[in-house]
Amino acid sequence: MSATGKLAGKRIAVLAADGVEGAELGAALAALKDAGAQTALVALRPGRIRSMNVHQPSDLVKVDSKVENASAADYDGLLIPGGYIAPDLLRQSAPAREFVRAFDAAGKPIAAMSHGVLVLVSTGLASGRLLTSWPGVRDDLVNAGATWCNQETVRDGRILTSRTPQDCAAFLRELLPLLAGEPAADPAVTRADSDPPQQAPSELPDQSLRWLAAPSLGAMLSLAIVGVGVVAANRSLRKRGGKEVAAGTGEAVQDS
Repeated sequence: MSATGKLAGKRIAVLAADGVEGAELGAALAALKDAGAQTALVALRPGRIRSMNVHQPSDLVKVDSKVENASAADYDGLLIPGGYIAPDLLRQSAPAREFVRAFDAAGKPIAAMSHGVLVLVSTGLASGRLLTSWPGVRDDLVNAGATWCNQETVRDGRILTSRTPQDCAAFLRELLPLLAGEPAADPAVTRADSDPPQQAPSELPDQSLRWLAAPSLGAMLSLAIVGVGVVAANRSLRKRGGKEVAAGTGEAVQDS
């Protein structure tokens, strides 16, 4: 069965901020549109927010509504993409936290990708849940009372979480049935203990930083020369202005 039309008539709020992971946001928006859903990007400020490709700035994305002006009553579900920066900004925002809690209180589905699950921690919705996340924030979830599972996706009732951007395809397969109100194909199994933490950091951010271009000697010298030129020009303007003031004062004395 094609996914097209599966979410026809559904309105989905996408809660994001500057620093949202562009790959996750883009893939999710495309899948929701293909399924017939209407989406609205809800953010901390109006205008456009900057997405990221891991640690590197990426595209600007148009905001549809500021979170203070958005109401969970207007939507059928909530999606929180990840990223290293955006979820941390969202979890510090009282209006964003209240927006998320309103979906839970109304019994509406909530999906969080990778770091996005941190917003669930700060809203108090992680306790007693089976969740996954970016491995680096595993301890945040465990300390908040969740059971952390080291797998691509985890669905616990109305909450769906994913682990990393590489697990995006698996997440999207689970996202559409969740938002359509379908039961999970494989109900979550109750577990008492979380999976252990990783023993080495993920390679993804390390690779990204490794390939970032270092400024060349020529570029640094050019910037230094420009800086010296700006300082010299400012000094010249100040001196010229002082001479003109002095000359004007002298003329005034002679006229009197």
